[in-house]
Amino acid sequence: MSFSNVLRNENQDVFEKIFSHPFVQGIGTGDISKEALAHYIKADYEYLNAFMHVYGVAISKSSNREDIQLFNQQIDFVLNSEVHPHNNFCEHIGVPYEELQGFPLPPTADHYIKHMLYHAHQGGIGEILAALLPCPWTYLEIGQELLDTFKPDSSHPFSPWIHFYAQKKVNSLTEVLCSKLDDYAEQASEEEKGRMREAFRKSCQLEYAFWDMAYTQEEWPVGKEAVR
Repeated sequence: MSFSNVLRNENQDVFEKIFSHPFVQGIGTGDISKEALAHYIKADYEYLNAFMHVYGVAISKSSNREDIQLFNQQIDFVLNSEVHPHNNFCEHIGVPYEELQGFPLPPTADHYIKHMLYHAHQGGIGEILAALLPCPWTYLEIGQELLDTFKPDSSHPFSPWIHFYAQKKVNSLTEVLCSKLDDYAEQASEEEKGRMREAFRKSCQLEYAFWDMAYTQEEWPVGKEAVR
């Protein structure tokens, strides 16, 4: 069994919790509060900006053009393709995308970004891949799960979002990242693979927490007005 498949099996419990989360299920039923959707977009816009920076760190640590090309393709996907599902949510709540950009990160999103940056700066390419992979992988499976369960047609408010993440392109990108992770795992020591396992597991947990953060509209416990 490949290393990426081992990681997927080890984290089946988290994937199942993500599938059953009320925000994710709300995408399937078409019933999520506008406030929760806006909170999600604000945080995810900043999260994806950081995601591209992590790919940039991976490029700086790459020793061959193949890896540089892979990470550059991932940046291009986030920058030019992943705006479409955001726009679907924005159109549904009637708020221009530009008005939901540039907001401070809620605690969970802030922690998730710093978790990825830690592994990006402290680890090698395999560790970086392990920290990044749960994001595209969980979204791919969410899209597939919602497509199979709810079979959304053009009248479904979140049909574009669901079809975007269930599409072959997202599947292909995820498969390429899995294959690359497997290549690095073959060369890694047991200690390195342990760090990769930990990075992957924590990113899966933080994917779940990100959905919960959006659903509960999480904010910092003490507002700026209390800071002197």
